[in-house]
Amino acid sequence: MTIEHRLNAVIDEALQSGRITGTVVLAFQYGEPIFRRTAGFADREAGKPVAFDTIFRLASVSKPIVAATALAMIDRGLMSLSDSVSAHLPWFRPRMPDGAAANITIHHLLTHTSGLTYDPALEHLPADLAVNCGLSNTDLDFEANFSRLNHLPLAFTPGAQWNYSIATDILGAVIAAVRGSSLEDAVVEYVAGPLDMADTRFHVTDIERLATPYADGNPVAIRMPDPYFPNGDAEWSVGFSPSRIFNPKAFQSAGAGMAGTADDVMILLETLRQGGKGLMTAETAEIGMSNRIGDLRSDPGCGFGYFGAVVLEPWEAMSPQSPGTVRWGGVYGHNWFIDPVRELTVLNMTNNAVEGCMGQFPDRIMRAVYEE
Repeated sequence: MTIEHRLNAVIDEALQSGRITGTVVLAFQYGEPIFRRTAGFADREAGKPVAFDTIFRLASVSKPIVAATALAMIDRGLMSLSDSVSAHLPWFRPRMPDGAAANITIHHLLTHTSGLTYDPALEHLPADLAVNCGLSNTDLDFEANFSRLNHLPLAFTPGAQWNYSIATDILGAVIAAVRGSSLEDAVVEYVAGPLDMADTRFHVTDIERLATPYADGNPVAIRMPDPYFPNGDAEWSVGFSPSRIFNPKAFQSAGAGMAGTADDVMILLETLRQGGKGLMTAETAEIGMSNRIGDLRSDPGCGFGYFGAVVLEPWEAMSPQSPGTVRWGGVYGHNWFIDPVRELTVLNMTNNAVEGCMGQFPDRIMRAVYEE
């Protein structure tokens, strides 16, 4: 059975089951497309099909885009990996668990070793202390929101552990401060503009092409309400607000706030696989694609670089992916990986939280690619 037949079978089954509403699946090898398919609905109730130019809320697919922006700026000498975050953000003064001042660097932010977290409790503190984690709606800007972290201890000393977190949002604030304008301006100047990623923004470039978000349901996905909080069985517990993307007052969440198309995202992923050409030096891209957290682990068998998790021991990760594969996703329903050994880049984007990101669908897509 060919890769095309295997992937089509996975997609067809997921759509028939109702777990996936709409999807774009792309696979490139040696720089050329080996699979491209749209399937299902961008809006199920309206009968509107997914297209290659459908715009999705990216959630954490925003992270590698912002990380690439930061590395492009570092290459240009505008900041460095060792910079103290507080040197760029005087209002950000985090404290270690013992109350001492903490020195979080840009490297810590990029690798999620800063001591920050994605603790849902942050959003349920009293109104004047609650910290927005980037998916729910807010009228707060960077300083008003994240200065509240000064009153809370870090979960651990920076560099001591790995913990997926709002660190990328703090990185976004640093980028905006260094740029002297908005985070979106920097992303467009250093990444989206040079790569002609025309729809990759912190706003929706064409509302008619925006996919309706759906949430996991039983037996089929449900149209996502606003706000939406996954049930206790989900692997993600921070709340969603689909309307956030339309609120110009909300801080531009570097970790979760962008929208864009599958083709735009694939352009960036392939650029990184090919050494970051046009964005950053090959050396910088190689550093970003490699494990930067030493003996720490983000998941079994995986370290973490500047763009996502890095597979180090495939047997422990229970994955057919090659050592050195970089992978991550976005909780609105996306998953991607770059296998540099096989010169392979695969992306699935859906409008299904969280199945399209962490459910059976992305795992079956990945295994269908490697099956022989």
